[in-house]
Amino acid sequence: MKKIFIAAFAAAMMLAACSRDNAAPPAPFGPVPTAQQMDWQKMEYYMFIHFGPNTFTNVEWGDGKEDPDVFYPTDFDADQWAQTAMAAGMTGIILTAKHHDGFCLWPSAYSTHTVRESKWRNGEGDVVREVADACRRHGLKFGVYLSPWDQNHPTYGTPEYNEVFAATLREVLTNYGDIFEMWFDGANGEGPNGRLQEYDWDLFHSTVRECQPDAVIFSDVGPDVRWIGNERGFAGTTNWSRLNIGGFEPGLGAPPVDTLNRGNIHGAHWIPGEVDVSIRPGWFYSPQTDARVKSLAQLFDIWHTSVGRNATLLLNVPPDRRGRIHENDSVRLMELRALVDETFSRDLAAGAVLKADNTRGRHFAAANMLSADYDAYWATGDGVHRASFEVTLPEPRTFNRLQLQEYIPLGQRVMSWDAEYYDAVTGEWLSLSEATTIGYKRIVAFDDVTTDRLRVNITASLAPPVLNGFALFRAPDMR
Repeated sequence: MKKIFIAAFAAAMMLAACSRDNAAPPAPFGPVPTAQQMDWQKMEYYMFIHFGPNTFTNVEWGDGKEDPDVFYPTDFDADQWAQTAMAAGMTGIILTAKHHDGFCLWPSAYSTHTVRESKWRNGEGDVVREVADACRRHGLKFGVYLSPWDQNHPTYGTPEYNEVFAATLREVLTNYGDIFEMWFDGANGEGPNGRLQEYDWDLFHSTVRECQPDAVIFSDVGPDVRWIGNERGFAGTTNWSRLNIGGFEPGLGAPPVDTLNRGNIHGAHWIPGEVDVSIRPGWFYSPQTDARVKSLAQLFDIWHTSVGRNATLLLNVPPDRRGRIHENDSVRLMELRALVDETFSRDLAAGAVLKADNTRGRHFAAANMLSADYDAYWATGDGVHRASFEVTLPEPRTFNRLQLQEYIPLGQRVMSWDAEYYDAVTGEWLSLSEATTIGYKRIVAFDDVTTDRLRVNITASLAPPVLNGFALFRAPDMR
């Protein structure tokens, strides 16, 4: 009888182990990113280019009455822009092809306020073409900004203008190859008849979808990527990639800025945040700001408050009146690249052993968080919303950055977490950091800590946590 019991117990244990080994992946939770949104999120860091008549008139917003001849870069070099972006570690360029003044950086058939009317390149130039081609030569993705506000076009302020703008969109989106992001803002001024333009956003969005189905659309309310609510370079310390957009629209009808900065915990739509900020005080080049390029410390802080807070970083670098990125800007970009590489190129968690107090099954082990495979992740069992994993390093190591990543193809889940480290002198676990959301990537900074043991505790989660990245880094002392 005893032998029969032992055999039955062993069979039950084998069945349980087999069940754990064959555990199904967690079900998606809430809204999840599209394939296009995932590709965009992984880009992390790319360049914004503001260039046009404002570059030469020393204003931020032109009035549409500029003489086209004012646009005359003396040494225009789109390859220099692309080479600078590549050397800076960026993944793409978004060009302001038309700003609020209505001046088109390509010879548009729907405007008489374009490069065609200028003396630059004898009226045969096309900035959009040259930048798009340069991006592809240098392995960068290309995106465009077209302002719906047009202070020059005679139909602005009438229903006819919406068709004109849609045709303008179609012109750009079909003639310059693949576009990774279509960037809209909601700026809106009075038309020639004294009325505000009533933008047909459904028409504009459908035009983008028709012409560039793989592009993500940016605005205050997406539908794919949202403005982060400020132009100072930071996402919220809590940042959900979810947003409620019912009843809202770009511009004055947008959600409150704190909502844009933080997202909505129970938002109905997956609309992650993009941080847009300029390397200079203004968006367009001005010789008066040559000595006012952001410091390396400022840019490194912005890196942490954007890429390190579940957002992407769109850094504006305005070309000068030659049509080249200024030396001061370029030098600072290279310094930032060197600092980012120095900090994040060596993962101090390499060789660590990770053990979790709850694991869904063998294929979802905590060790997956150290894998280079993005689709390998740690997951807990159904119904488990609080869990911890302990990290044992091969030897004591000194670090001051901790990075976590959620596997967002299954949704964003974690509401709060903390980290502790083991102090060998006192024999105690001491607090390292506390934070809220994780999302695609979360980086927390703290003073240098030396230890060989850490513990990360998921203290609240909307659904079983699913994490695919854990790393430790050490940034140099910049004091």
